[in-house]
Amino acid sequence: MASKRRKHSVARIKTGSFERRLTLTRAGLFAGTRMATHMATNWLGGKDTRDTRHRAMLSSQAEFLVEELGKLKGSVVKIGQVMALYGEHFLPEEVTAALHTLEDQTTSLEWQAIRKVLAAELGAGPLAELEVDPEPIGAASLGQVHRARRKSDGLELVLKVQYPGVDEAVDSDLNAVAQLLKVARLVSLGPEFNDWLEEVREMMHREVDYRLEAKTTERFRLLLQDDPRFVVPRVLPEYSTAHVIASTFEAGHSLGASAVKALPQARRNALGKAALGLFFRELFVWGEIQTDPNFGNYRIRIAGDDGSDTGHDQIVLLDFGAVQRYPESFLKPVIAMIRAAYERDLDGVIEGGVQLRFMSRDWPEEVLYTFARVCTSVLEPLAADDRDWPPEAVNAQGLYRWKQSDLPSRVAREAAREAISRYFKIPPKEFVFLNRKLIGVYTFIAVLGAEFNGEALLRQHLFPADPSAGEGKRA
Repeated sequence: MASKRRKHSVARIKTGSFERRLTLTRAGLFAGTRMATHMATNWLGGKDTRDTRHRAMLSSQAEFLVEELGKLKGSVVKIGQVMALYGEHFLPEEVTAALHTLEDQTTSLEWQAIRKVLAAELGAGPLAELEVDPEPIGAASLGQVHRARRKSDGLELVLKVQYPGVDEAVDSDLNAVAQLLKVARLVSLGPEFNDWLEEVREMMHREVDYRLEAKTTERFRLLLQDDPRFVVPRVLPEYSTAHVIASTFEAGHSLGASAVKALPQARRNALGKAALGLFFRELFVWGEIQTDPNFGNYRIRIAGDDGSDTGHDQIVLLDFGAVQRYPESFLKPVIAMIRAAYERDLDGVIEGGVQLRFMSRDWPEEVLYTFARVCTSVLEPLAADDRDWPPEAVNAQGLYRWKQSDLPSRVAREAAREAISRYFKIPPKEFVFLNRKLIGVYTFIAVLGAEFNGEALLRQHLFPADPSAGEGKRA
């Protein structure tokens, strides 16, 4: 489906709530009628045959849903993408698989429409100070990015421009998508799903709040300004508004670029350690985490590329629209659970899971301990020793090979094999986002092809008073 889509531009993004609701209502009624017919006739044959037909129908419904969402663009597409990333606990796998095919880089808004937004937002004077490239360097569901140059001093910057009306359409779009899922019988709208839906709503409102994103970007820039391993763009308030963020242009390679792959092993290891260390600082120190694992939010700046060699390859952090701030009431049991998993204290892991409300003391003891072991296995690359590492996950120097370990897939297979999912409760929404971030960090390190043991980095935060806990240990 996705492969048939071609890059093109449109004159406007349709954000009229009546127009969008009508389109989604029609789609929902069609899908609902089709599902009702299927349910009425899918009683013939054996259980396996019925299950196969039902899964095929779910896939068909989900593909139809994605087609309809894709036509509307704007926040509807972003809502679909968020649901794909975080909806595995709430949506059938056929639905999340289809939602993952939503593309947001293929449609941009025509330059005349963007220029009109810039003129209205910045005013004629500030806009005249800039030379803006009419061709976007990136287009997403909520807006697009254009390079620019300030005429007075040649400063290179980027302008992130929000599409007109998308901030006002968030609530109506989310309600319409939820109704479509319900009418198409793709989800049961219970209390847990409704709570999660409200979290998606809050996330979407944060995504379109460009003033908040500008402030968050500056906060992270100040937090990291003394760490030469990271680059955060500097926001230019004189060209920033509620619907435009102006920041310095920061060059770099994509994570999968050949120049990054060609870096010596030691340098890729250093980048991997930097990514893992940043995640730990977000979790243990700041309580504030950038939860969007999209690799488009990162660039790799190779030492010497920009002519001002810092002596470090650097990770450029580009997007702070999905930053989550976590309360102490959530962080405390999460950190206790991580420490228990590190120490192989299964009872402590269970206690953390119970406090976080996705494990229950009335589960069978075997299920509780199986689940605790699965949780502990997530910390495999951070373990104090390599006794449980599979052979392919260890190099000749005894270092962990993040890519070859295939850890996320192995953990998922183990959980499915132990059949604990039927006991597993929907975790708190904060845990869903945190888990997605952790998987994103692990995958980032795996794509780099980094090989290192993460234990020292973890100990540094779990046992800050321990002089043996530091980045130099077991490097």
